[in-house]
Amino acid sequence: MQAQNQNFLNKNAGLHRFAVFTACSTLILIIAGALVTGNEAGLAVPDWPLSYGSLNPPMIGGIFYEHGHRMIASFVGLMTLILGVWLWKREPRKAVRRLGIAAVGAVVAQGILGGITVLFFLPAPISILHACLAQAFFCMVASIAWVTSDHWRRGPSAVIEGQKGVSLRRLCLLTTVSVYLQLILGAALRHSKSGLLLHVAGALLVTFFILWIVARTHKYYQHSPSLFYPAVLLGVLLVSQLSLGIGSYIVRLMTREDVQPALFMVGITTAHVAAGALVLVTSLILTLQVYKAAPPIVDALPLSPAPQRVTSRI
Repeated sequence: MQAQNQNFLNKNAGLHRFAVFTACSTLILIIAGALVTGNEAGLAVPDWPLSYGSLNPPMIGGIFYEHGHRMIASFVGLMTLILGVWLWKREPRKAVRRLGIAAVGAVVAQGILGGITVLFFLPAPISILHACLAQAFFCMVASIAWVTSDHWRRGPSAVIEGQKGVSLRRLCLLTTVSVYLQLILGAALRHSKSGLLLHVAGALLVTFFILWIVARTHKYYQHSPSLFYPAVLLGVLLVSQLSLGIGSYIVRLMTREDVQPALFMVGITTAHVAAGALVLVTSLILTLQVYKAAPPIVDALPLSPAPQRVTSRI
């Protein structure tokens, strides 16, 4: 059985690497989209799907950001299509194959939404939906990359707790959902210039959940690297994201009289968007790890005054 698993892992190593490449390309695409918004270049190219009726317009001014974003998006779309077909042909797990098809559908919908934002002169609801779907698509391809990895198939060493209160599974799920909702609020703030107080409130909620996760994993799961290390990374990303958020707000206040977006402001707001995407995906990966290491039956275990550690291969 072990030999069969190893043979399967060897055959699918290329698929995993391709999925990782697609996920990294998607992060670059999100950064490119943030640069378009930050430089106010969304209407630098007024037509779609071509750019000034050409596939190769002059890459000057805002055209560089908008057309560059379209080129990267087309590349990611092609990679996603290849990934979906590859999964359908080689992946035995039905859920993973369906996730690949969903990713293809999401990238097609994302391209259509991008075209609508241009043709209808950047309507805020469509622009916000476009930004939110980008984050959801990133989660899809990152999840595919993770569940096709050698580490995922071998399974983590489970450390199971038997305590009162919110389980780590529910806590991680709540955190992932709250991070995604916070990104929606951030997209609304960027595209409609409203909702700052809601965004700040969302940041406080996300901070509370992530600190709770870090404290829980530090106390009970230090000997489970598959849970502890992602939680530590999540904490580090949180600090970076909060710092970038505060910095972007200060810089925006300092440059609010500028006719053109300042280079530093574009840089810090773009980094803020990218860090937010990494926080979301890290939280999702940790959630997947927790659900794999601690299946729902754990909740039925008798409560004990101290955590019960069970080390096993799931």
